[in-house]
Amino acid sequence: MIRNVLSIAGSDPSGGAGIQADLKAFSARGVYGMAALTALTAQNTQGVSGVHAVPAQFVAEQIRAIFADVRVDAVKIGMIATAEIAEVVADALVPHRDIPIVLDPVMIAKGGSPLLAANAVDVLTRRLLPLAALLTPNLPEAAALLHEPEATDRETMARQAKALLRLGPLAVLIKGGHLEGGESPDVLASSTGLTWFEASRIPTKNTHGTGCTLSSALAAELAKGATLAEAVAVAKQYLAGAVAAADTLSVGSGHGPVQHFHALWPDGEAQFQPRASTPNRMTTPRPAR
Repeated sequence: MIRNVLSIAGSDPSGGAGIQADLKAFSARGVYGMAALTALTAQNTQGVSGVHAVPAQFVAEQIRAIFADVRVDAVKIGMIATAEIAEVVADALVPHRDIPIVLDPVMIAKGGSPLLAANAVDVLTRRLLPLAALLTPNLPEAAALLHEPEATDRETMARQAKALLRLGPLAVLIKGGHLEGGESPDVLASSTGLTWFEASRIPTKNTHGTGCTLSSALAAELAKGATLAEAVAVAKQYLAGAVAAADTLSVGSGHGPVQHFHALWPDGEAQFQPRASTPNRMTTPRPAR
């Protein structure tokens, strides 16, 4: 049975992050993707120039419409934008706490633009974190949620992961991509302790949407029944392949997107393959008399 996964997030018209990245990752990981939009952004690979939040009640209506008709096997939450949207998303998801929810607390775009209102951080922490099966902050996001300085070493990452776990999510995956050096370790905190996932940094500037892509891949694997550790391992391997193949794309002049379909386009691009034409009754010429 093909699983259904809902993303609640903002739109990126350049296609590298947000809802667009989520739907690509869902498809690449073999699940059916759905989307409830929280915000429209004007952005490209060079940065965000505008954000237009969707009215909170209409966000809620989108989510209610999905659950009223479609079986939902997992939920990914990305950009929330405002405190009001955080409240209605929490209200809409409380009746569905049996479904795995992956919360990616999108706060700042790669170019530095804020994507979450300052007054929304505490609402997100108070209402949405306790609903999450897995919270996936990067280092700046983990620091913002805890109102602490950003971690610069593994010891601080581990301590912050434990602190975030105490705020209510079942598990926390802090991503170490902002650390200095050639390694990019992630740490998973859960009731069973800490688990480190090691990875080497891939030399590319095209990393737009990596957080969205990872959290969506995690939601897809959890929807398919993977354990938490299995989901993290598979999702990280998928993302590593997407980042490694990012330079095969030619999208924009800034931080380009990762290649979500690297496993489906192994030569770097999808080539048109003409098929031999098959005559049919309408086009086959009649023999001369």
